[in-house]
Amino acid sequence: MAHLSHKTLVYLPEMRPEHEAEEGQPRKSLGSFSSWPHRLENVFPVYAMGTSNPAVLDSSLHTSDCLDPIWDAVREEAKLEAEKEPILSSFFYATILSHDCLEQALAFALANRLQNPTLLATQLMDIFSNVMKHDKGIQQSIRLDIQAFKDRDPACLSYCSALLYMKGYQSLQVYRVAHALWGQGRKVLASALQSRVSEVFGVDIHPAAKIGDGILVDHGTGVVIGETVVVGNRVSLMQGVTFGGTGKETGDRHPKISEGVLIGAHATILGNITIGECVMIAAGSLVLQEVPPHSIVAGVPAKVIGRVHEHYPSLTMQQDENKHLSEEFFYSKDETTENYYIN
Repeated sequence: MAHLSHKTLVYLPEMRPEHEAEEGQPRKSLGSFSSWPHRLENVFPVYAMGTSNPAVLDSSLHTSDCLDPIWDAVREEAKLEAEKEPILSSFFYATILSHDCLEQALAFALANRLQNPTLLATQLMDIFSNVMKHDKGIQQSIRLDIQAFKDRDPACLSYCSALLYMKGYQSLQVYRVAHALWGQGRKVLASALQSRVSEVFGVDIHPAAKIGDGILVDHGTGVVIGETVVVGNRVSLMQGVTFGGTGKETGDRHPKISEGVLIGAHATILGNITIGECVMIAAGSLVLQEVPPHSIVAGVPAKVIGRVHEHYPSLTMQQDENKHLSEEFFYSKDETTENYYIN
């Protein structure tokens, strides 16, 4: 699993709620969501939001001494939703409340979405569960990705909704399992999962691609990611984005997307080029050349039209390139080259 500019997480066992039990009084279980007084974003190590407090996530989240506030939140949300819509109570029980951990619930959800007459749900669930159970990198990624959806997508009202309904999140997690299988030499199975994701979700991610953590694939429909693509951490991309080659060349032929990049809807990036850190690519752009860090590019073909002022445009999700152009700078167009430059 690729982790460009990899930053890690806080050990969850070190986290503590502010309100400790008074002396002589029983203390609430640290594993209980109700024991956390503030929003979950203030408790979970918010790597996806750009925390400057790196450490390491112990992904052995099934031990009694380790917290998993993401899973606690998912369960709490499922209970509340089941109370609001009793007709869905059996659905929430089967998909979330009957499971012991996030990995099991995710495996169940993915297996039921991707099953067909020849790929049974029970077989798929075994595949997903076995891979996620033994891969701490995936255990970390599925939590950082769901945090990214909750933080950056205003349509994502809960962790639970990302897990159960959002095909951008689901397709990304199937890719992570397929990528692990590809690395184990099980390329036929990995390709079969890629094919099913393409059929069911309309998202085509080659299992050999290398994708970091804290990724938002908003909507997901029409996203295409080629074999030798590398995507860094904290990247956000909208529907219809293509990371492709330029022809029939073989070998390393696809884009390299650095950390913190925001890519607008239906943008196309072609060839073995590097998109620098914290770049904003406007919707509908065709990018054929390398882009320097902290740049704004737009057009067909895309050209640099300014600089990004936010540290991570992928976190702010501000997709109107005109709003990034500060009054401090004035951009002029060279009529000969049709490039924009800063006066």
